[in-house]
Amino acid sequence: MSSSSSSSSSCCMLLIGLLCVVLIGGSLSHAQLSPTFYDSTCPNASNIVRGIIAEALKTDARIGGSLIRLHFHDCFVNGCDGSLLLNNSATIQSEKEAPPNNNSARGFGVVDNIKTALETACPATVSCADILAIAAEESVSLAGGPSWNVSLGRRDSTTANRTAAGAHTFGRAQCALFSNRLYNYSGTGNPDPSLNTTYLSTLQGICPQGGDLTVVTNLDLTTPDVFDNKYFSNLQVLEGLLNSDQILFSTTENNDTVALVNNFTANQTAFFDTFVVSMIKMGNISPLTGTAGEIRLNCGKVNDNSTESDGLLYSSM
Repeated sequence: MSSSSSSSSSCCMLLIGLLCVVLIGGSLSHAQLSPTFYDSTCPNASNIVRGIIAEALKTDARIGGSLIRLHFHDCFVNGCDGSLLLNNSATIQSEKEAPPNNNSARGFGVVDNIKTALETACPATVSCADILAIAAEESVSLAGGPSWNVSLGRRDSTTANRTAAGAHTFGRAQCALFSNRLYNYSGTGNPDPSLNTTYLSTLQGICPQGGDLTVVTNLDLTTPDVFDNKYFSNLQVLEGLLNSDQILFSTTENNDTVALVNNFTANQTAFFDTFVVSMIKMGNISPLTGTAGEIRLNCGKVNDNSTESDGLLYSSM
């Protein structure tokens, strides 16, 4: 991942959120989704998604992490319904412009390319919400991470919720998100004592005091282009970029997260297995199925024939 672009701020909250999904267990809504949902109607859907992401990676090494983040943000705001992708309109306040997403969430152009290709191959069939779910899995797989059977059959929301949009993801972060740790941690006038001193000097070079706060740097300096467990071993040597990273290991109040860090550092397979379980559970958060919602023909706007009924919007298709 190149560190030259300043259009994205991202952090570890995807990992934290997904691990919490595992820890809290079965409080999620499991709809009738199936990995075989498109087998007869659009059998090449996953291959089409993978091909477009692979092509995008040739010029944008960050796109995989960005697409995973879109799925995360979509699911944790009113469920996995593609609402994050909606643009502003006369009736919609886009979640894209919520403070945590504005000038930060990215990858929408690649999603549009995927949607265009799928509409050519199998019109009005694959939802935008499912595109995000497939894209997340393919992005992890293409980066050397695990693969899993993605449950499909979600339909698209015709509303958005800007006030509920929030959180970040892994990959990289803007200086604005961690510069307080470098110079004036908790108002002390000193750096965060939990930062490795060599790593602190590196970060101060990237984010000098009074410098450009939109500069971005990799969350994982060890293997920034690979989906692996180095994120966790970095925490053990006090090289967590954000305080919300490092606290997973440095805290004395939550031994559950410390144990997870130690386990995942020692056993990458355990991390991959847990990550897959988490992604599958997350993908089941309150999806629209059956006749609810619609299959958007353009991920950025609702269909022209959408109508409102009983406080929910459904397609009249």
